[in-house]
Amino acid sequence: MGTLGRAIYTVGFWIRETGQALDRLGCRLQGNYYFHEQLSRHRTLMNIVDKAPVVDKDAFVAPSASIIGHVQVGRGSSIWYGCVLRGDVNSVIVGSGTNIQDNSLVHVAKSNLNGKVLPTTIGNNVTVGHSAVLHGCTVEDEAFVGTGATLLDGVVVEKHGMVAAGSLVRQNTRIPSGEVWGGNPAKFLRKLTDEEISVISQSATNYSNLARVHAAENSKPFDEIEFKKVISKKFAQRDEEYDSMLGVVRETPPEFPLPDDIKDPKVSQK
Repeated sequence: MGTLGRAIYTVGFWIRETGQALDRLGCRLQGNYYFHEQLSRHRTLMNIVDKAPVVDKDAFVAPSASIIGHVQVGRGSSIWYGCVLRGDVNSVIVGSGTNIQDNSLVHVAKSNLNGKVLPTTIGNNVTVGHSAVLHGCTVEDEAFVGTGATLLDGVVVEKHGMVAAGSLVRQNTRIPSGEVWGGNPAKFLRKLTDEEISVISQSATNYSNLARVHAAENSKPFDEIEFKKVISKKFAQRDEEYDSMLGVVRETPPEFPLPDDIKDPKVSQK
């Protein structure tokens, strides 16, 4: 974008800002007769009376996630889009380097039929797949919970244990270290290989890096986002056959830099 393009963009931005300011002024002048717009009351972090979430400054919580009540999230962990962690009648503890993926639900129980207190505890470097449900259970360090799995009250997944996607783990089931359980109800399937155990740890690392990228993107101001839209549109690539028919040669789009603390995967592969 040249100097003229930047000038036009800036003028357009301030015209929009002025229009919004005039709209707010008009609403005030109309008093109680102006159009009432229903605004979203979503809050990413929400207290329940005296129970407040504690999230490490280096953790990523997606803007559409909900962390409610007595919930702790450790360093380098990531809570992805649409997740709900509700610590209202008990506590939810998430360790360091753990990822809880999109649309997952983590809740607790005040107590069960035996009178046991049932918080939900998730250890370090754990991967919880998309749309999983964890209720009053314990998932130890470097365990893996597959997409769409459900863990009921009193379940314990030991270190390096794995729950297969779509499984239902019944109450008070213990999944030993190094085993894969799956099905409805979940049963022992087989032992994990050493390679699969290392993949669990690598999955947590990959998500920690990816979370930093998303955190950087979510922290950008509105004008920077709009400016990059213009740049991306200018350098957008079309089908090569289409380009050859027009007889044009397009510029190569610039690569947007990763945050400083993330290694470029292209470089690390060399």
